[in-house]
Amino acid sequence: MKIMVAIKRVVDYAVKIRVKADKTGVETNNVKMSMNPFCEIALEEALRIREAGFASEVVAVSMGPAQCVDTLRTGLAMGADRAIHVDAPAAGLYPLSVAKILRALVDVEKPGILILGKQAIDDDCNQTGQMVAGLLNWPQATFASKVVLDKEKQLATVDREVDGGLETLCVDLPAVITTDLRLNQPRYATLPNIMKAKSKPIKKFKLEDLKVDIKSDLEIVEVTEPPKRKAGIIVSSVDELIDKLKNEAHVI
Repeated sequence: MKIMVAIKRVVDYAVKIRVKADKTGVETNNVKMSMNPFCEIALEEALRIREAGFASEVVAVSMGPAQCVDTLRTGLAMGADRAIHVDAPAAGLYPLSVAKILRALVDVEKPGILILGKQAIDDDCNQTGQMVAGLLNWPQATFASKVVLDKEKQLATVDREVDGGLETLCVDLPAVITTDLRLNQPRYATLPNIMKAKSKPIKKFKLEDLKVDIKSDLEIVEVTEPPKRKAGIIVSSVDELIDKLKNEAHVI
């Protein structure tokens, strides 16, 4: 069985985000970029499934400008067997467009499982996994905190985090799985594997090759920073705290 993992290049989680002067987006020039943390978890889970003998190959895929190849190299260094880069303008890659590209790649590669991070830390959409499952008409298990495969029955049992605790789903394969934070701890890429990754293949596609139109119905009107928080104050008593919550904050 083949596993396909979608990974995204985003601004590193430790970088302080700056909004562009024209408010059209966030500043990405001369900013450290890295693999989306949820995508790292998705890739780690795919590698563990392969190491357990349930899969024969892990394919990492990413879409966007040429710099995405660096992120794919990181995935290859972690242990992916090969990678696919779809050359596309970053400006038009909204969730539905990404889902359409992934559907086209699934038609080409025929994986048994498609694994994604539940969301990207740049837009926090949490939509792509659900959309691609709908386009493929595949079962989906989102927010996975545990994944167990049954190779003989071609089933995946997934524990997922919900508001009330844990929910367990059993889905037929092929399926789409999106990963939550507590699923695993991603491995670090070792120096020998980083060197090996340089010789692993990265296949390139253009949108025309996949017959995908990424015209979006969305338009970003303005991006602004959140309002700065007011400085906190120290109250001298519980009565003063209650008074301020009631008469100033109006929360009680």
